[in-house]
Amino acid sequence: MQKPSIPKGTRDFLPDEMAKRNYIFDTVSTVFRVYGFKQIETPAMENLTTLLGKYGDEGDKLLFKILNSGDFISDITEDELLQKNSVKLTGKISEKGLRYDLTVPFARFVVQHRDKIIFPFKRFQIQPVWRADRPQKGRYREFYQCDADMIGSDSLINEFELLQIIDDVFRRLKINVVIKLNNRKILSGIAEFIGEPQRIVDITVAIDKLDKTGLDNVKKELEEKNISPEAINKLQPVLQLQGTNAEKLLALKNILSDSATGLEGIHEIETIFNHIKNVPAESAIELDLTLARGLNYYTGTIIEVKALDAAMGSIAGGGRYDNLTGVFGMEGISGVGISFGADRIYDVLNQLDLFPENSANTTQILLAPFGVNELNYCLPILQQLRKAGISAEIYPEQAKLKKQLSYADSNKIKFVAIAGENEMKNNSLSLKNMITGEQTEVKITDLTATIIKNYN
Repeated sequence: MQKPSIPKGTRDFLPDEMAKRNYIFDTVSTVFRVYGFKQIETPAMENLTTLLGKYGDEGDKLLFKILNSGDFISDITEDELLQKNSVKLTGKISEKGLRYDLTVPFARFVVQHRDKIIFPFKRFQIQPVWRADRPQKGRYREFYQCDADMIGSDSLINEFELLQIIDDVFRRLKINVVIKLNNRKILSGIAEFIGEPQRIVDITVAIDKLDKTGLDNVKKELEEKNISPEAINKLQPVLQLQGTNAEKLLALKNILSDSATGLEGIHEIETIFNHIKNVPAESAIELDLTLARGLNYYTGTIIEVKALDAAMGSIAGGGRYDNLTGVFGMEGISGVGISFGADRIYDVLNQLDLFPENSANTTQILLAPFGVNELNYCLPILQQLRKAGISAEIYPEQAKLKKQLSYADSNKIKFVAIAGENEMKNNSLSLKNMITGEQTEVKITDLTATIIKNYN
């Protein structure tokens, strides 16, 4: 019989791993709530009409499509099958897809529920997304995103608050990060400067891969997209500008002096940096002109976060998107958001051994009865412990004490409360500390207080 398996790019999570993941989710959601964000959820699947055309050609290719129910091929003619036109066939046999991110479904959500939303609306969402990407280190086909968005406000204070959230989350997780900023308007100004204003999408898609593939491959991709050699030569020194954030912005003002759009982007970045001066962040924040983020819906500030002490791609990112709701019939609503990649953050915390020792949240005490009478004796005690908020369980089988202690040891349970004839006579339990080996007799009336006092 073939051994069962799961699809490539997906993972099972054991209890210890789930406890660690929940540590991340709890940390992120706590920060989101502190900043006034309210939680929502959207379905795993969306209509393809909602998803297609929002992520660019490359993003559309990575959408998981869901076959229609029933005999989905009955309406396909033999000629259509022989043509092997996958795009045309997909439109006839699939009407739904798994969500690629949480932002586009959120835009759909805002339009659909506009009468129930108070603007500006601050939402957070922690749910899985799916991408038909090639699985590799740090890149999965199913992964969780932790998103926070503010929609219905143009203020750059929102971008500043998102940077504070990023700084707060990674400070709590004890991950050293660099927060990289850029602006799509600056990139549009650069496209004007090199004489290719209509090719902004091709240019941003290419330079977004600079960190992954290197400058030579980016130049090659631009050439393949028929960007002129002169334009590529003008682009290269701009992408390689060095110095402080202020020095880069000063150089950009000279380079983009003829671009109103580019200068607007510079002004927006300067405004955000001025806010940071008033309330400094612990994390490094730098202007990175190679940062493009390939998603087509970004229109202003773009953000990307990288861990400094671990080999990993971006672990958070986001940006400003104007009028994303417009494609769903609600014009003129601007939003800005960030997304934390929970799975990559998990890998970084594992690499750096940064999970707290108590993140596993194991059972605090195991009741170990010798027999049936002792089991019945333990059941009210078990209820008493649980009512006090103590994580407790009872060994369900009649087994030798050695086996029960081994179970507790394997599950990292600190205390075992042993119940035998003598303990029943004395209305007590023998409490064994599995870490120190110390064993003492404790009255039932004192058990709860003893566990609370000695558990850490």
